Amino acid sequence: MSMQTISFRMNRKQVKALDKLAQRQDRDRTHLLNEAVSVYLEIQEWQIEQIRKGIREADAGQAVPHEEVVAYWDRKFKER
Repeated sequence: MSMQTISFRMNRKQVKALDKLAQRQDRDRTHLLNEAVSVYLEIQEWQIEQIRKGIREADAGQAVPHEEVVAYWDRKFKER
């Protein structure tokens, strides 16, 4: 995998926390930042796909009517 250098600004408190965590894990700052960005991108892609899936299902008429959802949650809260 080809690597590219980028730079961005972080507040000092975050940099200190990052460095402390890196030291505790015996890793460098770059490793933790790469890991964090990878997780962030994965979550964003998953969310986008779930939204698209929901839109496709709604377009196909597979959505649950709002009234049914409200009734379901009303019953759930009354059970407590």
